[in-house]
Amino acid sequence: MAVAKMSVAELETFLHTEFPQAFSGGDIAIESADGATCLLRQQYSERMLRPGGTVSGPTLMALADFAMYVVLLSAIGPIGLAVTTNLNINFLRKGQPEQDVLAAARLLKLGKRLAVGEVTLLSGTSPDPIAHVTATYSIPNAS
Repeated sequence: MAVAKMSVAELETFLHTEFPQAFSGGDIAIESADGATCLLRQQYSERMLRPGGTVSGPTLMALADFAMYVVLLSAIGPIGLAVTTNLNINFLRKGQPEQDVLAAARLLKLGKRLAVGEVTLLSGTSPDPIAHVTATYSIPNAS
């Protein structure tokens, strides 16, 4: 079992300081993070919608990328310069308006230089995924 190198409180403090443009809006909450998985919740806002009343692709991609960053930080500690090298998203069904979006991320492989993971995006309380994401992050030298 993975051991978290950062608690939820430590992640929140780090992200408020180092990445405020993504985390200081108050619309994303880290519900859990344990070094192998994390769960984020993005509070519903009309800004999330595209024409036609569905949650927009850019909203879902940004949340998934952020969830991967959070799960990675929980595993490796406060290494802010870890960056996305690849992100692939499959949109599966319409995200419903007036529903929070949940991002359940898990690391599939954590190496010295690369981490690979997946994120399942859910709309509200529905168990049916609205998108599935795979992503790779580059981890800089710690020295």
